[in-house]
Amino acid sequence: MKASVWLRVGGAVALAVYASGQVCAQTNLTAQITVHADRPGAVIHPEIYGQFAEQLGAGIYGGIWVGEHSSIPNIKGYRKDVVEALKAIKVPVVRWPGGCFADQYDWRDGIGPRDKRPVHMNASWGGDDGNQFGTHEFMDFAELIGAKTYISINVGTGTPRQMSQWIEYITADGHSSLAQQRRANGRDKPWKLDYVGIGNEMWGCGGSMRPAFYADVYRQYATFVHAPANLPITRVASGANGDDVHWTDTLMAAAGSQIDAISLHNYTIPTGDWTHKGSATQFGEDQWMSTLRGALRMDDLIARHVAAMDKYDPTKRIALDVDEWGIWTDPQPGANTPALYQQNSLRDAVSAAVTLDIFQAHADRVRMANIAQMVNVLQAMILTDQSRMLLTPTYYVFDLYKVFQGATSLPIDVHAPLYRYGKVAIPGVHATAGRDAAGGVHVALVNLDPHHADTVHVRLLGMHAAKVTGRMLTGSAVNAINTFDHPHAVQPVGFDGATLKDGVITATLVPKSVTVLDIR
Repeated sequence: MKASVWLRVGGAVALAVYASGQVCAQTNLTAQITVHADRPGAVIHPEIYGQFAEQLGAGIYGGIWVGEHSSIPNIKGYRKDVVEALKAIKVPVVRWPGGCFADQYDWRDGIGPRDKRPVHMNASWGGDDGNQFGTHEFMDFAELIGAKTYISINVGTGTPRQMSQWIEYITADGHSSLAQQRRANGRDKPWKLDYVGIGNEMWGCGGSMRPAFYADVYRQYATFVHAPANLPITRVASGANGDDVHWTDTLMAAAGSQIDAISLHNYTIPTGDWTHKGSATQFGEDQWMSTLRGALRMDDLIARHVAAMDKYDPTKRIALDVDEWGIWTDPQPGANTPALYQQNSLRDAVSAAVTLDIFQAHADRVRMANIAQMVNVLQAMILTDQSRMLLTPTYYVFDLYKVFQGATSLPIDVHAPLYRYGKVAIPGVHATAGRDAAGGVHVALVNLDPHHADTVHVRLLGMHAAKVTGRMLTGSAVNAINTFDHPHAVQPVGFDGATLKDGVITATLVPKSVTVLDIR
């Protein structure tokens, strides 16, 4: 006896067929997709495409900041090539200075003349930090690339007073001593501070707190977040580690009235073992599959945390912000490799696309996400080596998906064949859709199967399509990478494999690929 089971994955629906408890392989690699353009959903907040830059390894120093006197071309100390690359993908928000580093950070050490700033040990990630990149450097960097600002406050070793004074230093427009000090340090007008994260991973490196204790600490700190008139600051509570829904439930019950957003941290570990995470480049199909399964797990995690939030906030006033996510592998081999430096392959790109699809499917509650991290750390957008720079496969997914920033999400049904490895099976096609302000519809199609092409038939309800174009990202192998000697091995190309007939778009997706269609 056969039973058909509809699986919800990232808001898309895939059909799996079971017989005698085993997943049946489907030989007809054809997917049927319906986009409900007649049933628009929530706005896809641009901040879902946010970035994270922590003071560790080469993430800041050498990655973003080289100083005004560097031989590397720079704009007032910021790498020119990195700035231009980040502007090209319209980075909407940057989170800084951590991460674990945030809860040992004293903001006063990072202001004033750089040659007089103190040097401190980086207790979280090793080495020393000379505070050359501080408040002015971060806020000016965000302005330079056109991004909103998200500062993580030191709760673990700091005080509410230190937080309040830091906010005043950044935002005050009067004649207070802190505003005058900022002006003396070179910034006349205040900056716009958009988000304040009250602590980071308070269950771990931020203080090893229990949720009920942190809820009271949060209430105390949140009371002293004083925003300028008509310039609100979003207060982000330090949220759960992965599937710890009890943490979210406790925070919502005890402090929900003072919370604007709750964070969620979840990393994909290819092996599932934090002590031996797996290589970023040397892996087989077993870890291709386990990584994609890990990415798909984000849908269930979000759904469970959202259910806990809905009990206390049915109107969805409070956002769920996934402000740390991505693939975490073992460090790149090498004695002089900076902390948490890892290469970035086609696997990272496909995993990122699936995860972004899931965020967009939950756009009514997920309003910000910050991939870890921006440059040279974990699943980075960009890698640098002295004067050289390359764009990673993950960068190119963000480039393909930037058309979704600010678009209206559209419900999408996907009836797809299974991709199977051994006894494990997952939907072979993942998808998302949105309508931009000009009325164009964008559909992202991800083929998770590394071996087989998949023909998809996309039916649009509530829209008359006259033209379809597209771009595609793939590579020669699941572990294809860009290197400094071959920086363009994995990058998007034009996609002309889509045809339009009788209101149905037919496209053939090559194996292990990400394709974004533009429909007018």
